[in-house]
Amino acid sequence: MERKRTVHVLDTPFSTVAWPQISQEDQDAILELLCSLLAPLGAHRKAHVVPSKGRRRKQKLLSAGEEGSPAVPPAPDLAAHVDVGLAQISRELEAMSSAKVEAPPEGTSEANKVPNRPPYSVVFIARSGQSSAFHCHFPQMVAVASSSRPADQAIRLVGFSAKGCDERLSAVLGIPRVSSIALRVDAPQTKGLLEFVRARVAPVEIAWINEAQSAKYRETKIEPVQTKVGPARVKRAKVS
Repeated sequence: MERKRTVHVLDTPFSTVAWPQISQEDQDAILELLCSLLAPLGAHRKAHVVPSKGRRRKQKLLSAGEEGSPAVPPAPDLAAHVDVGLAQISRELEAMSSAKVEAPPEGTSEANKVPNRPPYSVVFIARSGQSSAFHCHFPQMVAVASSSRPADQAIRLVGFSAKGCDERLSAVLGIPRVSSIALRVDAPQTKGLLEFVRARVAPVEIAWINEAQSAKYRETKIEPVQTKVGPARVKRAKVS
């Protein structure tokens, strides 16, 4: 006869945060617009940025008296408004979440004010090319970073689920591996892409943020769950 026992667990509806649902057709269209936008950055990198050959090569050139490489022309203006990499984007989202809007002290001149970088408008993640452990934190971070902004200006999170998206982004940017890209609000030439994304991608929602803002008391819910008692546990029970 199968034995069961009752286990009490805390019941909460706020355990997970879902990624925005985006149709595959819309994902493909967004990827095309993004690659078209980033293509000039990759072209500049391929034409003017020489891959590093290490310190030893540089030291040999200096000891031989050879002149360094010619001056590299500046990158397109878009480069200053694009962040690439999980670590960089995670740090920026954390800073946006913890930043407090404070009025400067009276008498502070415009020259003494500390400039703040514009927040993100869209974050793109290639989800199929890596483990979920690398990007599962993004829905919560994006939602928290957008909590103080109007709904129509919230940061959009776009997850590409098709295989090969990371390889295509890498090829466009001329970087060995690209899995995440973020665009800032004032990024040039992004109006069409941003309008398309905002029209088809809903903001990330976290139920516990709305619950916390309501400031209502909620009682702790303890849910009894029936679980099976394994053979080893049954044997120990008979011995005792």
